[in-house]
Amino acid sequence: MTLEHGLAEFLAHLGLEKNASPKTVKSYREDLTQALQFVRDRCHNSSVPPSDWNTRTLRAFVAWLHDQEYAKTTIARRLAAVRSFGKFLCRQGVLAVNPATALRGPRVGKKLPHFLTLDEVEKLLATPSALHPLGRRDRAWLETLYSAGVRVSELVGVNLSDISLGEGVLTIRGKGQRERLAVVGPHAVAAIRTWLADRDELLAGLGRESDALFLNKSGTRLSSRSVGRLLMKHLRRAGLDPRTTPHTLRHSFATHLLDNGADIRGVQELLGHKSLTTTQVYTHVSTRRLKQSYQKAHPRA
Repeated sequence: MTLEHGLAEFLAHLGLEKNASPKTVKSYREDLTQALQFVRDRCHNSSVPPSDWNTRTLRAFVAWLHDQEYAKTTIARRLAAVRSFGKFLCRQGVLAVNPATALRGPRVGKKLPHFLTLDEVEKLLATPSALHPLGRRDRAWLETLYSAGVRVSELVGVNLSDISLGEGVLTIRGKGQRERLAVVGPHAVAAIRTWLADRDELLAGLGRESDALFLNKSGTRLSSRSVGRLLMKHLRRAGLDPRTTPHTLRHSFATHLLDNGADIRGVQELLGHKSLTTTQVYTHVSTRRLKQSYQKAHPRA
């Protein structure tokens, strides 16, 4: 068995058994295809037998990535992909041991997430026009992003059957198609109710039907790319930081909850994080802000 065949099986395993998203599968494919090409070139083979997938060759691959001046985060991601692939090959009986286990990746400093202040969020939410149906739609998805802390892919995936406005919850399908409940506050609920009336009128005028909650002007599901483009338009109008993305509202959601005393385990559940470690980055943001306030206010700081 060549590792090219092994890669095809691994990618199928990610998509079918692990329910990995298409973007995740694509990322693994690109990372591991590069690694396999390096091994082919180094060993002068047209394909990669299991014997060539060894620690020495993979260490040379990591060194080559450094020589090519790849970012540390990219190298760390490539190495993580190689480790996961090796683990899969061991389970399949192709390899006796995972040759990537002993490899050490670069130290990657944790980057604190960019977030908006409450005043900035309020300014952004007030930007879409309340006089136009699509403006009211934009207000609804902006309110939902901030109120529920969902990912943009989760937002555009919401269907009418997923919403329970009376209870103030949405059923969200997150990474790996894992379902969770997201809470939406009264401002988001009111904005969604207003949009639902506009949505019905839009579909009736077009003679179309759709399950999606958020639609474009043609009556089809709003895409993640469209949300990003619309957000940039509203950011310019509000005069806010252009680095802001839909994910920034998720960061803001978590940061504001923790700043106001929310339990970190509860925030983890609301965000749909598998690991508490992922959620803990927001405690660093809160600690940094606390220190800044202390340094400004304390007379001996």
